Amino acid sequence: MTEPSATPLPGLAAGSNPLLENPQLLSNPYPLYALLRDGNPVFRLPIPVETGAGVWLLTRHRDVEAVLKDRRLSANRRRADVFRLYRDRLPIAIVEGPAGAQSMLMKDPPEHTRLRGLVSRAFTPRRIAELAPRIETLANQLVDDLLVGGEGDLIHDVAEPLPAIVIAELLGVPPEDHRTFRGWSSQLIAQLPTFGAETQDRIGEILERILDYLREGIERRRREPRDDLLTALIEARDERDALTEEEMVSTAFLLLLAGHETTTNLIGNGTLALLRNPEQLERLRRRADLVDNAVEEMLRYDSPVQATVRVATEPLELGDQRLSAGALVITSLGAANRD
Repeated sequence: MTEPSATPLPGLAAGSNPLLENPQLLSNPYPLYALLRDGNPVFRLPIPVETGAGVWLLTRHRDVEAVLKDRRLSANRRRADVFRLYRDRLPIAIVEGPAGAQSMLMKDPPEHTRLRGLVSRAFTPRRIAELAPRIETLANQLVDDLLVGGEGDLIHDVAEPLPAIVIAELLGVPPEDHRTFRGWSSQLIAQLPTFGAETQDRIGEILERILDYLREGIERRRREPRDDLLTALIEARDERDALTEEEMVSTAFLLLLAGHETTTNLIGNGTLALLRNPEQLERLRRRADLVDNAVEEMLRYDSPVQATVRVATEPLELGDQRLSAGALVITSLGAANRD
């Protein structure tokens, strides 16, 4: 595929977050990634407040791959200096509760391995296969509704509601609550990138509503089991143990947030890439057998999740830089996938 039209790269002002503060870079960060990858692939972000061991951005594929496999780096971001220094600015539900501290994404082996193994018991091949016809029906319905109107917004009318409805049904949310559930998801995702003193209360309020709803749903399934994911999570166990209630709440919340955002971004980014590369769009229209490969390429070309983080638990060297214990390391998946 051809590159998106490049935009001029602004200077990196000390303390700025260029990806959040500059709309041009937000829409097309890849020229900046390439600039950093060529000149400073292990880059300490210039943040104008005390961050201890600092916040580092990796843009080379080999560095990103190495860090994600290195047991000296933890998935628990609470271990980062910057997190400890500014935890009072975060909603308590993220700092302590199932939306944060209890999340599988914040766990290292062997605890992560245990949780992943138990949760995978709820995602049997049969259950996944059973989802396909319903997802196809929903997608067709949403697209048909968009076409009937003659015009619309792909993100608002298709890409956002599709995963929200699928996840709601997967969790056993009744149809009358779908709109409320979708609204909570959208509000939370919109607020998270800009959290601070002014949005802390709002994020906390949305989180508590979602978590309370999930807790009530789990309690109902204990009394009245159904053929849905909440029931499957309750029943998931091995010869030693089962998921605790907070682990179930955390897993359901993770599905709600991560599953919603990633699918929405994939649909939007993938459609935009095809529109910018009409020869690829036409090829895909002629070759239905290329759809699976096309989706994989869309995931690489314009990653729905641009980065994930790790924390150095001991001093280590990355490239020509030496990082101290407590450093927050941002692994740029979007940059690595273009290297």
